[in-house]
Amino acid sequence: MSNLENAPAELVCARADGPGKVLDAREVPLGGPRAMTVRRTLPQREQSLIGAWCFIDHYGPSEGDMRVDGHPHTGLQTVSWLFSGEVEHRDTTGAHAIVRPGEINLMTAGSGIAHSEYSTDASNVLHGTQLWVALPEADRFADPGFQHYAPPAVDHDGARVLVFLGTLLGQTSPVATYTPLLGAEITLRAGQELVLDIDPAFEHGVLVDTGDVMAAGVSAKPGQLVYQPTGPAILTVCAGDDGARVLVLGGVPLGERIVMWWNFIGRSHDEIVAFRDQWEQQRAGGESMRYGTFPAQWSQTLPAPALPNIRLKSRG
Repeated sequence: MSNLENAPAELVCARADGPGKVLDAREVPLGGPRAMTVRRTLPQREQSLIGAWCFIDHYGPSEGDMRVDGHPHTGLQTVSWLFSGEVEHRDTTGAHAIVRPGEINLMTAGSGIAHSEYSTDASNVLHGTQLWVALPEADRFADPGFQHYAPPAVDHDGARVLVFLGTLLGQTSPVATYTPLLGAEITLRAGQELVLDIDPAFEHGVLVDTGDVMAAGVSAKPGQLVYQPTGPAILTVCAGDDGARVLVLGGVPLGERIVMWWNFIGRSHDEIVAFRDQWEQQRAGGESMRYGTFPAQWSQTLPAPALPNIRLKSRG
């Protein structure tokens, strides 16, 4: 998906691991044709990255159409994960797929890609997340590509678990990433405590979709993100009386500084300027083809926002 921002920029667990901290979401009204509000928990001033995860938007459930016309990306992988609804994906590698609940669509931008996303007629209610992963220096100009995977739903002591990236609870996703990552949807029954064996070299985040939870020793509400740093070998998640659904995200700390603006990830202000200029040149029919051949089905593409009047700073 595109970042269409107009100006981009108590439960008790028997086992408390911690130390966790709660990151509050901020509501971001997205301009342009999608015209919807999302709850953004990453990045923020006190936490830019969790592993290589660099962007977490959580939206819905809401009625209405999603229409995100063709737009570019560089230096990242996008992860589309839905709870309800259906979205049609099309990109400049020739990939054409439907994003459905419980199925991951992962797009590698690498050196440059453009894609579009439109909700289908089957989407009465849209509810899901858009997640971005920063590519490491060695791979950030990798060839663009697309992967799709429908993980099996596994029962673990009454919890429903879908592992869409990495390995958890004996389940491993075949989806390829450029840094070690974890991504899983977990639905907990009422009052359930789930103790996850995790890699202590990973940072982790628990995004609460529904229900009240305690994760990593701290309480969180829907829309909040719990961060647990490297070190612990377990992550404990407890659901309240109504049960809960969460996304567990993790990864080895990226250890690099990045510059992220609009839909681009680079390493310097000047690099971002060049990515933007090449996009605008390609939209105007110029010589630049960094973002691949536009699909014949596209009638329009999104213009890049104006750059700020200050130099973009790195984060991480």
